[in-house]
Amino acid sequence: MAKKKVKVVPNFWSAYHDDKGFTIEVALPGVKKEDVAVDVTSDGFCVEAPREDFEYSSCYTLAHEVDPEKARARFASGLLTLNLPFKAKPRGKRIPVK
Repeated sequence: MAKKKVKVVPNFWSAYHDDKGFTIEVALPGVKKEDVAVDVTSDGFCVEAPREDFEYSSCYTLAHEVDPEKARARFASGLLTLNLPFKAKPRGKRIPVK
């Protein structure tokens, strides 16, 4: 019987956006590119990436709706980079701070 791997949350990730969408970076050291799985929905994404000793596994919720059909991912040197374009430009109403 195969030993079940412990699932852990990646301990480093960053997210920023401009007026077109999010750019998200997730550190996955020790993982092979062909083993990285990314699932994107309009309001979030999940990452799974097995290593020999454990598996990275986590889901994240986004503050603005994105277009999963236009999402792109690349992986190099242990860093997963996601480009997630907005479905529509986020709109908000700026309110005064008292």
